[in-house]
This record gives sequence, C-alpha cells and structure tokens, in this order.
Amino acid sequence: MGNWLVNHWFSAAVLAAWLGINIFLFTYYFLFFDRDERYFYTRAILGSALAWARASAKCLNFNSMLILLPVCRNLLSFLRGTCSCCRRTLRKQLDHNLTFHKLVAYALALLTAVHTIAHLFNLERYNQSQQATDGSLPAVLSKMHLQGSEWLNPIHSNQTTVEYVAFTTIPGLTGVIITLALILMVTSSTEFIRRNYFELFWYTHHLFLVYFAGLVIHGIAGLVRGQTEQSMAEVPPYDCAEYLTQQEHNCTHSCCKDPEFGSIPAESWKWVLAPIILYVFERLLRVWRAQQKVVVKKVVMHPARVLELQMQKKGFCMEVGQYIFVNCPAISALEWHPFTLTSAPEEDFFSIHIRAAGDWTERLINTFQLETPRIEVDGPFGTASEDVFQYEVAMLVGAGIGVTPFASFLKSIWYKFQQGDQTLKTKKIYFYWLCRDTGAFAWFNDLLASLEQKMAESGKADFLTYRLFLTGWNTTIANNVALHFDTATDTVTGLRHKTIFGRPMWNTEFAAVAAAHPRSVVGVFLCGPQALAKSLQKSCHQHSSLDPRKVKFYFNKENF
Repeated sequence: MGNWLVNHWFSAAVLAAWLGINIFLFTYYFLFFDRDERYFYTRAILGSALAWARASAKCLNFNSMLILLPVCRNLLSFLRGTCSCCRRTLRKQLDHNLTFHKLVAYALALLTAVHTIAHLFNLERYNQSQQATDGSLPAVLSKMHLQGSEWLNPIHSNQTTVEYVAFTTIPGLTGVIITLALILMVTSSTEFIRRNYFELFWYTHHLFLVYFAGLVIHGIAGLVRGQTEQSMAEVPPYDCAEYLTQQEHNCTHSCCKDPEFGSIPAESWKWVLAPIILYVFERLLRVWRAQQKVVVKKVVMHPARVLELQMQKKGFCMEVGQYIFVNCPAISALEWHPFTLTSAPEEDFFSIHIRAAGDWTERLINTFQLETPRIEVDGPFGTASEDVFQYEVAMLVGAGIGVTPFASFLKSIWYKFQQGDQTLKTKKIYFYWLCRDTGAFAWFNDLLASLEQKMAESGKADFLTYRLFLTGWNTTIANNVALHFDTATDTVTGLRHKTIFGRPMWNTEFAAVAAAHPRSVVGVFLCGPQALAKSLQKSCHQHSSLDPRKVKFYFNKENF
C-alpha cells in the first residue's frame, strides 16, 4: 500500500475529493427535498421519489460541469508547461485527464439512470393522483388551480397519459433526447469501437452538443413544483394540510385557503455556463490554428507501412514528447487524429510517423503514395513524456509504433550532445522497445546507431542502455540469429546491442535499475497498450521505497 501511494497519492486525493463532493451534494439535497416544508405537498403526491430525482439532478449538474474540462487540451497544456505552480504531482494528474473524463461520464450515466427512474415513478404517481376520487390529500391537491398557473400536478386531465407527458413536455422530451445522446456517446466510446471504428466514436461523441443544449433547457418548464413563500406564510402546510381533506363549504378558518405552488427555477445553465464558454474558446483556438498553412517538406515511406511526414508551420514551437492533431480534408473534413511528434525541438521541421491501423490511416497512406494532399495541424499539446528531462534516470518503454515520443527525446539528446549542453539533468536512460516483427525496427535503427556513435565519441557510452525485444519470429529468423551469434553487430537491427527474443522480465529489469541507482528518482515512461501499463505499474509499486533516501519509480503513460 505504501509503495502504491508513491505513484498515486495525488490521484487518490483528487478521486476522494470528487467522490466526497458527489456524496455531499446527493445527501444534502436528498435530505433537503425529503424534509423541507415547501415541498410538503409535493411529497404527499410523489413520496421519496422526489428526493431521489432532485438529488441525482444536482449531482448530474456537478458532473456535467466537470466533463468538458479534461478535454480542454490547451488548458491542460497551459497548466503543464506554463503555470509555475504546476509541480510533478499535478503534472502527473493532468496525464490522467482522459481517465477522469471517462469516470465522470460513467457517473453521468449512473446518475441519469437514477434520475430517469425516479421521474418515471413521479409521473405515474402524478397520474394516479389525478385519477383518484377518494378525497385523499394527493387527489385534492391534483384538482387545485387547474385553470391557473398555481397548480401542483402537471397532469390536468384523466385522459392524459404518462407517455404523453414524457414526449410532449419540454422536460420530458429533452430528458428523452439527452438520455439517448448519452447512451450513444458512452456505448460508442468503448475500447473496441475506438480501436476498430474510430469514425463511429468520433461522430457520436459530438452528440455532446445535443446533450448540453437539452440540459440547459431541460428544467425551464418547471413541472416539479413546491409551495410558494407567500402561500406558506398564509397557509403553513404542517398546520393546514388536514383542512384540505376536511373542508366545509363555508369554512372561515385561515387554513381553508388553497395553497399555491410555483416552479423550481432552472439551475443547470448556472453549472455548465463557465465550462461551455471555456470549451467554446478552446474550439475557436483550435479552428484558428488549423487554418494556418502547413507545408509538407518531405514524405518517407518506411518498412511495415509506416509513413513519415516532415512538415513546417509558421510559429510552430514544440517540446519533446508532445503530440498534434492531424486532419486531411481530402479524406474527411471533420476527423482529427492524434499523432506523437517524432522530431526534436532543435530541428527546423516537425515530423510524425503514421502506421496503418484503421480506415483513416490506410486512406491517408494510400493518398500520400499518389499525391501530397493538404494537411491541417492543431497543436502541439503536452503529454507525460515532456517530463523526461525532469528525472536523472529515465526508463523509456515503447511498443511498436509507440516508440514515437521517445524518438523525439533521443533526437533531442543527440542534439544536446552535439552542442555540448551542460544543463542536461538526465544522467542515464534505459530504453526498451517491443516489436512483433523485424520490419518495425527499420525506421528507428539509423537514429539509435547515430546516437550510439555520438555518445561513444563524447565519452558517454554508458549514458544510454537499450534493449530491443522481438515478440514475434519464425524459425528462419531464429536460425539466422544462431548462425551469426558471434558477430559484433545484431543480425536483425545491425546495432551493437543484440535483439532479445521474447518479452522483458520486468521484475528483473526494475531490480537491476534499482540496484544501479539506489538513491535516485526514476521516471518510467510508456507509450503502449493497457496490458503493458498494468505490468509496469505493478513493478513501479513493488520496487519503490517510502524511504526518501531510497529509490522511487514514478510511472507515466501517454494518453490522448
């Protein structure tokens, strides 16, 4: 548990604060609507379903306020790179922005279910009270002020059905629409759909416009009502409720006056107005940047269908490990896809490497093999890999095309050696690259070979330790390696370090790093699948010490 806290104490604190606020809001408003005097008559008809509906509504407003903030990429980049108070723990929390976004979305789905079910009970009880003829308090209240605006029961006729209210009133119709929009957004954002049908995920997620529009106007009709302040002063409900069912024709008691009711003011817009304005500015900034001209300087087709684009854009300024969003109007005017930058800040261009991994990337690669289409770029945006230079010891783990952020980092290291940079804080790098086939190594070999040579010339041959793991091979490759086992360079990559067949033994790797750097803070950076992330997180927890004088491993993962 102690080792887990080294990496996750701040995330746990944020999660606890979020849960605490939700629990407080739900509990406070549940008790408020369950006990407050102005809703005495409303509870007489609806019972406890009133409190369930209103408490869940408050939590829905709170989480709707939060849902847009984690996807304001420019805001996150500002907090990460510009704000002086942004320490390592906060920057690590910013890397979990999409995780928090999903968590809030699941909370919205759960709260929507509670809110919807509670209101279905409310509508049924409104209907039963309107049709009742037994002289009970709910029946009497439902017959009051049917011709005016001071009514309590929104169902004014025995012919009105629950379905009619649900699909013809503003609260009912907007409730149905935003619930359907939320269902589509949540179901289409599963890992399987995002990986295999990204276009479906992309387009359905823009139903958030429908969701927020419906949310803002959902409560303006005020179907759920309470007694007005003036009426409560004239006809206190606790004192006068019994007179409503026992009124005489010529009653002169002050309680004989019928209570009057007013709607609950719509409040959702107050919760979501600021995040919506912030997000509108975010999108306007993206549109403005996307319109700036991008010049494609060079197109390189690497083995394993990996496309490299080298581009220039006026005013473009990047840091290592950042990413951009790319749009190709010739393929789709609306789709934007994220790609990690593989160039170094010291270069006069920025580059990305694109692997064929879906319909859009396949079409983009095919298009560039025929012509050079217009490209639009938004970014760059910050990620966890920006913090590599903040650690004296760094472990970089890339899986397949996930090596791209570390290409930027290693290139920048090469330039710093070239320039004799004495401010470099990083003293040791451990680089691990896992690939399924030998072709994936090809485009990165030249950089590693050049870096090897430069570090040897600078007398820092021990600065970089790298291990290349081939996780998929056949007997031909194995026989060839065995035949040339005693050669100075690797037969697969041509580098000095030999390729390892199989997967890393992470406990062994972490133990070796901990032994070599017993008093260091080690940054562990991953760009790869979730299964690998779990293995690395587990190793970070196991090999970190709570003793401030001993080694600690901080886990960081690319998320975009």
